[in-house]
Amino acid sequence: MVDGTRVTLEYAAGHERLRLEAWGEDSIRVRASQAQIAEELPGALAATCPAPSADATGDRNTLVNGKLRAQISSDGLVSFWRSDDGRELLSEQKAHFWWPGPRLHLANGNGHYRIEQRFKAYDGEKLYGLGQHLHGEFNQKGLVMDLVQRNAEVSIPFMVSNRGYGFLWNSPAVGRVELANNGTRWVSDSARQIDYWVTAGDKPADLLSHYADATGHAPDLPSWASGFWQSKLRYRTQEELLGVAREYHRRGVPLAVIVSDFFHWEHLGDWSFDPSEWPDPVAMVSELKSMGTELMVSVWPCASPLSVNYQPMLESGFLIASEQSPPVHSTWPERGMNAWIGISFYDSTNPAARDYIWEQVQKNYHNAGIRVFWLDACEPEMKPGYPAGLRFAAGPGLEVANLYPREHARGFYEGMLRCGEEEVLLLCRSGWAGSQRYGAAIWSGDTPSTFESLRVQVRAGLNMAMSGIPWWTADIGGFFKGDPDDPEYRELLVRWFEYGAFCPLFRLHGDRLPNAAMGTDMTGGPNEIWSFGEEACSILTSYIFLRERLRPYLHAQAREASRTGIPVMRPLLLEFPQDKRCWDVDDEFMFGPDLLVAPVLEQHASGRSLYLPAGTEWTDAWTGAREPGGAVVTASAPLERIPLFLRGGAQLDIALFVNGN
Repeated sequence: MVDGTRVTLEYAAGHERLRLEAWGEDSIRVRASQAQIAEELPGALAATCPAPSADATGDRNTLVNGKLRAQISSDGLVSFWRSDDGRELLSEQKAHFWWPGPRLHLANGNGHYRIEQRFKAYDGEKLYGLGQHLHGEFNQKGLVMDLVQRNAEVSIPFMVSNRGYGFLWNSPAVGRVELANNGTRWVSDSARQIDYWVTAGDKPADLLSHYADATGHAPDLPSWASGFWQSKLRYRTQEELLGVAREYHRRGVPLAVIVSDFFHWEHLGDWSFDPSEWPDPVAMVSELKSMGTELMVSVWPCASPLSVNYQPMLESGFLIASEQSPPVHSTWPERGMNAWIGISFYDSTNPAARDYIWEQVQKNYHNAGIRVFWLDACEPEMKPGYPAGLRFAAGPGLEVANLYPREHARGFYEGMLRCGEEEVLLLCRSGWAGSQRYGAAIWSGDTPSTFESLRVQVRAGLNMAMSGIPWWTADIGGFFKGDPDDPEYRELLVRWFEYGAFCPLFRLHGDRLPNAAMGTDMTGGPNEIWSFGEEACSILTSYIFLRERLRPYLHAQAREASRTGIPVMRPLLLEFPQDKRCWDVDDEFMFGPDLLVAPVLEQHASGRSLYLPAGTEWTDAWTGAREPGGAVVTASAPLERIPLFLRGGAQLDIALFVNGN
């Protein structure tokens, strides 16, 4: 059926209604429900997405959109094929020959269902994306993952298959996905209808571009964001923070961003500086800017009853509602209190609540010249974390909770645009499908300070790149502990720093020893580059200057990421999809199209083996030696060296670094 610009295919059997609709280039959206299709449910897809190649005028059970053809069988199964060569990409699959079928709605009451959607499994299939997880795997096939937001676990229900399709589960409901060898099953614990989107392409980069077209392109990376960011658990006062920035300036080390973390407020939810410790934010920001440094401020999405904003928000209905209790979602330490007290999170799915938060942020931070915001704990971090008893403006907790981090970023992004800002980037601990369009940069949350954790971060970052998030980073050195005086920790810190220099964002952060129990007086141990001894400081400084030389190249690739959806940090399979070995490489990546990065991920290593993709020659950026592609090589990697290889005849400003200058 063709209705204006919409090209759809409809199917009905009993109470079930099924609709297929061309949705973007080479892409089709599928919705299934009981009785009728709901049009306005929350999701990730843009309201409209042109599909100029769509055709539903032939077989009444077939919809063709560019490279993708979908068919509905006589018993209601949907299958997807390449329209040019007839190759099967993906097909729904019944759970049982009698009941249930591929789509299941089990009534929860009030029009909500426990939903299941099943697909066939395929021998040799590899799956990538699905956000950020701590299981340490790159290929997600064979895994079961919860669809829920947690600290260090970011649920983005989009994946890319080596069979040539991308798949988005277009529902923010809490649930899980099972990528088993006998089938794939998507589950929503409580939702109103099935909604998913399939796209086809000749290579993985096509799938990421289609996904960006359908869910939103990231804005350009701000000019200040590509440099080095300095952070520690907490700088307690204005003077302490300025002292660190002044020392970087004295040493002649470029510092793009420095961070004022949590407890800079008097009470949680004031969204302002405690004047006893931060007496003149305007002067502080002005001095930092004179040194070429931006101030980033941590803004938490919650408030204690002691804050000036709690009662107005409670009376306005801006807090997340609890179905059968007062809106208390966690506990928190407060100044002057000898016990933790109950706190509440605001409802980011309520546009008026988002506007209220931004009004406070604008008044107390942005008007002081601050334009960089850290959206911490934005899963949101509740106790317990299961949102069954919550009600949001967008709907019941189980149906919409995964939206929270995206909508939280949206409030800041739209607020900054209203204030005339043209460059927006928000550091977020969580995200969902479409977060990228609101300038969200995700970091990997609170991670251990171990080599095992570093290995996990590399794979997590590659999967975030395959999830449509172009801006990503991790706490260099890990968040939990780490002794600056311990030689073994110093080695880890250096190796992590070398890796961090080639992440989209380059950020040092962590709660170093000696640390303290959670509370308003905590500050954490020293975490500046000079905190780890002279040898480490010299190496870290050299990588900061290397990053400076690479910034023009990085911004060129960042503009490409904004335009096409192809990230700066690229798994090898993105650049070399025809090389089958690249689909299994999970500890190397391309930094843009020209530079291969192979982090050192083992303690006491002085070298590592790595794979150089076929189809081009490679040049060792340290030695100038040339290596053929399609081969495994062993690269020397003393403590000061991360293996780097230039593709073909690429020219990057690394030579000064190689010569030790």
